[in-house]
Amino acid sequence: MDIAALLSDPAAWAALITLIVMEVVLGIDNLIFISILSNKLPEHQRAKARRIGIMMALVMRLALLSTLAFIVGLVQPVFTLPWQGPIGEHGEPMWELAFSWRDIILIAGGLFLVWKATTEIHEKVEPGDGHGVMDTGGRVVTNMGAAIFQIILLDLVFSIDSILTAVGMTDHLPIMFAAVIITVILMLVAANPLANFINNNPTVVMLALGFLLMIGAVLIADGFGFHVPKGYIYAAMAFSAAAEGLNMLARKATSKKAIAADTKH
Repeated sequence: MDIAALLSDPAAWAALITLIVMEVVLGIDNLIFISILSNKLPEHQRAKARRIGIMMALVMRLALLSTLAFIVGLVQPVFTLPWQGPIGEHGEPMWELAFSWRDIILIAGGLFLVWKATTEIHEKVEPGDGHGVMDTGGRVVTNMGAAIFQIILLDLVFSIDSILTAVGMTDHLPIMFAAVIITVILMLVAANPLANFINNNPTVVMLALGFLLMIGAVLIADGFGFHVPKGYIYAAMAFSAAAEGLNMLARKATSKKAIAADTKH
């Protein structure tokens, strides 16, 4: 189907909108990680690191879309391991764990995300034990090269997950390209406000790190073949974010009352 036919096809527009929504939801994880990591840099380097990280995500996703045959091949089993479960009639294990390159990448990325989230939480709880230079706000400052390298690693993991989702939702390559480009533009627009919001609210930082820890565990489980429906994950994240929003409103109201009381006296 050519571009003109796609533009006049309501089903194509519906697929594009649906895919953009899915890509935005999947991109939230990536954006949270980029925001937390870039906030560890000196202030004048943060926006640049976010732009580089998000543009690298775009480059990776477009490159992966250009090699769909390679992407499809990533889900083919590379090796299998017998699973210690019930034995079949002929003495063979009833289940086997088959690992593809996608599974290996997800497991490696999940382990990295769990390790990174855990070390970040440790730095927040015990800032004196962090590796790096402390700024005037008591935050550990990393260097641009290290931050970009870690962002690229996670970009790769999230990009593969994102593109495989796109491939499963539509057969039209132009729709996939359009959805990815629009999603990355939205990420670029949201990057600085989200990062500033996270940076200005310490409790939100800890909540976001908890999200990353959970996402890392889900990636590992997915790599081992135990699929956790993402709807449950994002519902839990939305509920936690709503609860934290109420806490922030309560703290703000308490602060206003305290200021009002001080003014009267």
